[in-house]
Amino acid sequence: MHTPSDPTGLHRVLDGVVRLPQAAERLDTRRELWPDEVRVRVERLNLDAASFRQLERKHDGDGDAVRAEVLEIVRTRGKMQNPETGSGGMLVGTVEEVGPDSPLGLAVGDRVATLVSLTLTPLVVEDDLAHWDGRGEQVPCDGYAVLFGRSVAAVLPDDLPAELSLAVMDVCGAPALTARVVEQYADPVVAVVGGAGKSGSLSLAAARRAGAKHTVGVVPHDAEAELLRASGLADEVVVADARNPIALRDAVVAAGGPADVTVVCVDVPGCEGGAILATADRGTVVFFSMATSFSAAALGAEGLAADVTMLVGNGYAPGHAAYAIELLRESAGVRRLFERRL
Repeated sequence: MHTPSDPTGLHRVLDGVVRLPQAAERLDTRRELWPDEVRVRVERLNLDAASFRQLERKHDGDGDAVRAEVLEIVRTRGKMQNPETGSGGMLVGTVEEVGPDSPLGLAVGDRVATLVSLTLTPLVVEDDLAHWDGRGEQVPCDGYAVLFGRSVAAVLPDDLPAELSLAVMDVCGAPALTARVVEQYADPVVAVVGGAGKSGSLSLAAARRAGAKHTVGVVPHDAEAELLRASGLADEVVVADARNPIALRDAVVAAGGPADVTVVCVDVPGCEGGAILATADRGTVVFFSMATSFSAAALGAEGLAADVTMLVGNGYAPGHAAYAIELLRESAGVRRLFERRL
């Protein structure tokens, strides 16, 4: 290893030009570590929702074809990055080697969830995903992954099943940022689009905890409305197609809006206009979906003369994993929704 390590992982980029690992076409997946790296024995991947849904639609629900494409992506790129959505997911595993200069505070034997995307994590699959049927986001896997000096990982709590912890940590950036935004308003109305999902349910719980006066959960059909009402996480639950801007606006307004804060947590494209219309002047829209078109959001807000702040949820905030786990522990409604999806 003659190339010096860089905490961002630049030393593992094989493209021949200077690119960060997330933007790279291929990563170096050698087992040997640079001094500031950590190698993790992988036991489970969690594909992000937008990526998995795209693969599922592409292959008409054929699990074998989905599995084959995931394997091909990892073999070709040295990481899991869906070429269509650009997104990946995260993983759970056990630390098997720690470089002497690693700043991550991990020890051999720690069971961890990585809190950085698979799109920038060197990954090798060694079992051909033989125990995955290709029909769900959580992927049993035997292989290894490498973390850099600026990676983020959290030791899994002992009191929760690994699958549950992984599902929570996959979306833990959403509630942390939601709480930060809600706290900036006095008694705000908060609407969460996709409120019965993983990030949506946590965001509703975070909004209430952060001082929301009134919460609105938006779901696509009656079955999810029943689940969300039973959870008690939202003051009002409405059914609306988030891709229909007028329907979404009218549903949120009728439920007590417009919202001071609108959080978009759905994994389908075309929700930008409705989220903007459902938000009050000087309000904030937080986009937590990888299916979001940020050009459509920016141009749409301009075309609607909407005086709103728009934020991209980047999945990281200090303490976000612990905060999300805390919300799960204290909210029976959140836990029921997560366990039902698992």
